[in-house]
Amino acid sequence: MDNGPLESRKTAHARILSGSFILLLGSGIATATNFAYNVAVARFLGPTGYGHATAVYTLLILISAGTLSFQIVSAKLVARQDSEEKQRAVYRGLHRGAWACGLFTAALFFLYQKPIAAYLNLPTPALVAWVAVGAAFYVPLGIQRGYIQGVCKFPALAINVVVEGVVRLGGSVLLMQLGFGVTGVIAANAGGVAAAYLEAMPWKRVARIANPVLLQESLHEIGQALVFFSGQVLVNNCDIILVKHFFLPTDAGLYAAVALVGRVIYVLSFAVVNTMFPIVAGTTREERRGFRVIATPCLLVLGIGGGLALALYVTPAWLWTKFFGDGFQLSGPYGLPQLLALYAVTSTIYCLSVVVITYEMAHRIARISWIPLVSSGVVIAGISFFHNSLLEVILVQLILMIALFLLVAGLFIFATLTDKGAVENKVESGPIRILRPVTQEEVIAEFLKNDFNSPAFHEYHQVLRDLVMTPNLQDPVENTKRKALLFIRHLALWKELPSDTQWYEVELQRGELDSVRCFPRAHWRKLAQGDFSVTAVAERMQQGSDGSEPLLRTKLDSIANRISSGDAEMGVIVLIGVSEREPVTVLDGNHRLMAAVLSAPADLDRLRFLCGLSPRMSECCWYNTNLVTLTRYAKNVLTHLIHDPEAELARLMESAG
Repeated sequence: MDNGPLESRKTAHARILSGSFILLLGSGIATATNFAYNVAVARFLGPTGYGHATAVYTLLILISAGTLSFQIVSAKLVARQDSEEKQRAVYRGLHRGAWACGLFTAALFFLYQKPIAAYLNLPTPALVAWVAVGAAFYVPLGIQRGYIQGVCKFPALAINVVVEGVVRLGGSVLLMQLGFGVTGVIAANAGGVAAAYLEAMPWKRVARIANPVLLQESLHEIGQALVFFSGQVLVNNCDIILVKHFFLPTDAGLYAAVALVGRVIYVLSFAVVNTMFPIVAGTTREERRGFRVIATPCLLVLGIGGGLALALYVTPAWLWTKFFGDGFQLSGPYGLPQLLALYAVTSTIYCLSVVVITYEMAHRIARISWIPLVSSGVVIAGISFFHNSLLEVILVQLILMIALFLLVAGLFIFATLTDKGAVENKVESGPIRILRPVTQEEVIAEFLKNDFNSPAFHEYHQVLRDLVMTPNLQDPVENTKRKALLFIRHLALWKELPSDTQWYEVELQRGELDSVRCFPRAHWRKLAQGDFSVTAVAERMQQGSDGSEPLLRTKLDSIANRISSGDAEMGVIVLIGVSEREPVTVLDGNHRLMAAVLSAPADLDRLRFLCGLSPRMSECCWYNTNLVTLTRYAKNVLTHLIHDPEAELARLMESAG
């Protein structure tokens, strides 16, 4: 959906940054409110009561697997719609299903409140009954937040998160002062969820239309998200439940205070994820080709977690006693500051895994979304076997979170870098039509004609002008000289092309210009802003949103005039691709092609095109830029360092007299 001219000019990573800062501001306020809530509850109830309240609240967080699943699917499907009517139709369909799930979950808690209370050593099953009330609202709340997120109204999403925290804090303080204790705290938590649900209701009426998303597609997306978030919620919260079961109530309360830092990091990190998800869902594969889009949220999360871990480590232990009360003290060499910092590092590493998985989920059915669910089982088993101390519980999680991140990152990088597809879908007719096969010698000759005025060839202008401008393609000695001459400037470029490349003279199809991409280097990277399609770059230049300099515009206008006048010395434009039905990239001739596109479509017919095709072209960094192809390019550059094209050309000229 169009978010206005200004928003459309931003690159994906820039939009992630700006949206993240808005949500981080809201999450920061919510986190401060949450901290005040925890301090108030801890001081009112002491370690034992605080442990009860945190354990019961954790049950509500476990339900968030369904909430977040509906939210992320709602955001993804809404972000893909091109009108408000379609977005609302998607919202309505998911909202009904979410209420059914919420009521079913509430019924389960009501039925099993006594066994749950017994396992957690709670004073009364009524606490679990209040969780059931919150659960009824919590699942459909995810749909409402997903809708807000999908239309990229990040300030509204931030306000909604703050509303939940404020009601939760105010209600808890009021009910505790009235003497309701732990029960009042849990009731206030349920009230906060209900208040957030009512605040997020999209009251504006729009025309009702049929849901554009098929039920099967929705279920597939929800199933993927549910698997991911079930694992995520379990990994992030099972430790509190297990510690409440295995340890004394006082120790469980102390651990709940330590685990608070993990929730702070998770909330702040998820603000980044919430921004990234709809933006990535709406991006093209071209915008995701590099690692910049995913690197932005990863660095933000690393900065948040690393900064907090350092701050917690240097904070004196007495400050925490001042906040939470005298009962929150740990004896021994590892006090609260050390445990808090260690827990912060553990949570940060886990949140990096969340970023990677949700990035994949944003644009496809993720192949690694099941890993957190399996990992949660490993974490539960690990803590069940190793829980001699609170430190041991945290160390078990730290080791497993490092292993989880390495696995997720490794699978993601492997899947991304071995992705042979240059675009998401093959086009029907293809951007080019083959006219005739040509030899590599002819391509090199035409390439040299285009480039011979470069300063790199200045010393050869007098001696070799005829060799370049009037080539005899039947003379093998001439062909060898031209190849050596080309390699003086373009050895690295040419050697990167697959050895099985076949060359053709082709005709460019005007209707498929979206599948023709600019050469992804130099100032074209700035002009492209992540989308190298010549039509997208041309549109930005026409709108003046590309940031190009007047000198470039003047140059393109001059070239366009030469093309329109039928200048016979314009030379050929060299393209590369996998096949005639898949996108092609300009290897040489960006300026001429862009000048023709900006001038008039008819001018394209005045240009000649040569194209190199190879099934292995996706291994070439000029066609498919990623870490694997760039590594291959660097290896090739090192391999050819000892090759001296000028010395070879001099030898050829000397042998020819």
